[in-house]
Amino acid sequence: MDPAVLREDMVDGLESPAKGVLTDEAVAIAMRDVPRHEFLEDDRSAYADREHEVLETRVLSPSTVARLFEALALEDGDDVLIVGAGVGYTAAVAAEIVGEHGVHAVDISRPLVFEARANLERAGYEGVLVDRRDGASGLPEYAPFDRILLEAAAVDPPRPLLEQLADDGRLVLPRGTQPQRLAAVDADGSSDEFGVLSLDPLLLEGEQSGAVERNRTNREDLEYARQRAESRTGWEQEWIEWEDRIR
Repeated sequence: MDPAVLREDMVDGLESPAKGVLTDEAVAIAMRDVPRHEFLEDDRSAYADREHEVLETRVLSPSTVARLFEALALEDGDDVLIVGAGVGYTAAVAAEIVGEHGVHAVDISRPLVFEARANLERAGYEGVLVDRRDGASGLPEYAPFDRILLEAAAVDPPRPLLEQLADDGRLVLPRGTQPQRLAAVDADGSSDEFGVLSLDPLLLEGEQSGAVERNRTNREDLEYARQRAESRTGWEQEWIEWEDRIR
């Protein structure tokens, strides 16, 4: 069957009252235009509303993608960072809305970075930048971003990502442990929730497939140590020069 027809059927299903996950017209148009089959092997199953697994990562179902973009509320001309590029499909949807040169994507998995780059180029979105990074650190060279989409769960948004938001920016992520809730966090600290949505936890350096060490605890210890070092409590808030006092 013609992929364009399959895309129409896919989006019609997402907009239907039975699912009701897609109301944003810009997102609907983008999902009708992006050739999802270029990002997955099976043309027909690419448009089924289900997840796939590629290179040990979960490719989100169309309904999950729609929910993420509804919360993200992209506008034409936004600068966007996608943390967790995966196979590149969500980056392509974002590129249809804001323009491909406004989309930046990172992934901690080197094989996935190569996969996403190849898929995006084949699908006609070669202007999207995809880099291999620890997603929790973001992409500071290209900050600030109007929108950041974190395609992985975290108890709280990583601080570097919040620091890379524009003044009126928004970060969207599944927040919490279980159950996770889809949250949109604005640069001013305010947030909204959009129901339950569970994704895999954000991988940190050393946890990706093929890494020598897969240990989240080491990274958490480093983060806590940095927080303690940067906190100012007790006597260290003000140094007293006792010799000056004696004089």
